[in-house]
Amino acid sequence: MAEIIFIGTGSGKTSLKRFHSSFLITTSNYKLLIDAGDGVSKALLSQELDFTTIDGILFTHLHPDHYTGLAALIVQMKMYNRKDRLEIFVNSELVDVIEKFLFNSYLFPERMGFPIVYRNFKNNDQFNINYEISFLPRQNSHLKSVSQLLKYKQQSFACSSILFQVKSKNIHYTGDIGEKNDLLLFKEFHTNFLISEITHIKLHDILDAFGEDHLPANIIFTHISDDDEKRIDAFLSDLPEKLREKFITAQDGFKLII
Repeated sequence: MAEIIFIGTGSGKTSLKRFHSSFLITTSNYKLLIDAGDGVSKALLSQELDFTTIDGILFTHLHPDHYTGLAALIVQMKMYNRKDRLEIFVNSELVDVIEKFLFNSYLFPERMGFPIVYRNFKNNDQFNINYEISFLPRQNSHLKSVSQLLKYKQQSFACSSILFQVKSKNIHYTGDIGEKNDLLLFKEFHTNFLISEITHIKLHDILDAFGEDHLPANIIFTHISDDDEKRIDAFLSDLPEKLREKFITAQDGFKLII
């Protein structure tokens, strides 16, 4: 059995009701944390999850609500006497950013107490974590507009949507996206679960992109601001009951069996 625990389901706008978006994929022999934004250590603590049992952390992109909690989380791991190695999965263009972030937080390898191993991936290349979990990252358009600013041309704008394959199930995590066409980045695959952010798209974009007859079997909303809740309620109330059953509005702590 494998499951997903939603550690945080909030948007980039800080909320007292939700932590920033993050979830944990758990299989029989591996725990993979997806994104680690500001406050992720407290979010994990609120779910009564042991910091030392996380085997790896994967980053979709480097907006603060998706990665800046990493340094604080590693400090907690050290304080809880972690000994096992920690794997960090990050786009090969962004490894230096993560390494410098930890270095500038005074987290030096010699004083860590456990090894940190960077496992670099490239968009469009399949990556096997182990025999139970693999993933396929693809660049989306979330950072397209800012990437066109000429004075930042040396900066990497790697930003991935991810198709996770966990025990033969396909889980499409949009990450932060830029337009409804990003929802179709993995259209050639059968998707068992679509985990979609809703801050940067309209809810009806999901219906428009897939068509009502070709929606994934399970669609989970995340990256939700306090203001979005009314928008979600209005959207769902307009749907026929059979279609409404496909949609789940995730709350912090929600568990999904996959």
